[in-house]
Amino acid sequence: MTRQLDITDVAIAYGSAPVVRGLSLSLDKGAIGCLLGPSGCGKTSLLRAIAGFEPVTEGEIRLAGTIVSRPGETLAPEARNVGMVFQDFALFPHLSAFDNIAFGLRRWSAAERRERVGELLDLIGLAGAADAFPHELSGGQQQRVALARAMAPRPRILLLDEPFSNIDTELREQLAGEVRAVLKRDAVTAILVTHDQFEAFAIADIVGVMAEGRLRQWDDPYGLYHRPADRFVADFIGEGAMIAGKVVDRAHVETEIGVISGGLPPSLVSAGTQLSVLLRPDDIIHDESSPEQFPVVARAFRGSQYLYTLRLPSGAEIYCRAHCHHDHEPGEPIGVRLDVRHLTVFAEG
Repeated sequence: MTRQLDITDVAIAYGSAPVVRGLSLSLDKGAIGCLLGPSGCGKTSLLRAIAGFEPVTEGEIRLAGTIVSRPGETLAPEARNVGMVFQDFALFPHLSAFDNIAFGLRRWSAAERRERVGELLDLIGLAGAADAFPHELSGGQQQRVALARAMAPRPRILLLDEPFSNIDTELREQLAGEVRAVLKRDAVTAILVTHDQFEAFAIADIVGVMAEGRLRQWDDPYGLYHRPADRFVADFIGEGAMIAGKVVDRAHVETEIGVISGGLPPSLVSAGTQLSVLLRPDDIIHDESSPEQFPVVARAFRGSQYLYTLRLPSGAEIYCRAHCHHDHEPGEPIGVRLDVRHLTVFAEG
C-alpha cells in the first residue's frame, strides 16, 4: 500500500507547554484513521499540525511522501491539498447545496464543476436537493454537504474535527457509518478526531488512542478491544473490569471466579505471579444453572439486554450482559460462567 500520511516522532508545544510528545503513526492511501481520546489529550492539536495550522517542535509530517512540517518549516495549509470538515459544518448560508460543494472548484471549468458536484450529490444521496439552502436541510444532510464540499477538490487527505458533535446522539453512529461508506466509495484517505469510541469504531479502519499527548496504541478496533496495549487503553475502550489473578502456569491464570486459559506474556509466566485480569461483559455468560452466583449491584437497561454489575466476594465488580427477559433486581444473586476467548492481563501495580 502507498503511504498517504507519515508522522514521525512529532512533538507540539504551546509556548513552553508540551501538548504532543514523540508521536509516530502512518496511514495508507484510501484508509480511514481516527484519533481517539479524552479532552486535552492532544488529538486536535495533532490534526491542526497535519493541516498546517500548528508547527511541530520535533519530528516531521509527510503527505504522500512530501515533508510538509518539521521544526522551522511549515508548508502553508493552502499548499498542502488538505480537506477539512469542521464541527459546525461552516456551510455558506446564502449558497445552495450545489454551490457550497462547488465552492472549492473555482479554478475548474464549468463542465468539470458540474460533473464533480453532480457525482458527489449522487454519492451523498442528495441529488434531489442540489438547490436547497442549508437552513432547508436537516443536520445530517448539512453534514453530508460539508463532507462533499471538502471532498470535491480531491484532497490528499481529508481531516474531520469532531464531525458529529452537533448531531443528535442517536444519529451519530448511523451517520458515521454513512460517512464511512461515502469515503470508501470515493477512495478518500481521511483521519478524524473524536472522544466517542462508538463513532471511531463505526467509521475508522485504524484508531489511535491518545492520552496526555502520547499515542498509547494505533490499531484496528478489534485489536484495541481485545488486545489493549496498556491499562489506560483497556479502561478507555469498551466496558470492562479488572480482577485479581495468579499465574498457575504459562497458559492458566487462577481468579476468584475460576481458572482462565490463554497465552501469557513471557515476562509474566512465573508461577504465583500476581496479575490484573481484564474481563469484558462478553467474557461473563449469564447461566442460571451455574454454581457461581454473585449479587447484582446495579443494572442498565439496553433494550434487548440488561448490563448487570455484579459484586464478587473480594468486593471487586464485573459486568455481565443478559437477555432482557432475565429481569433481576439489585441484591438478587445471578449465575454466571466464564467464556474468555482473549486473555488480557497486566502486571499488578
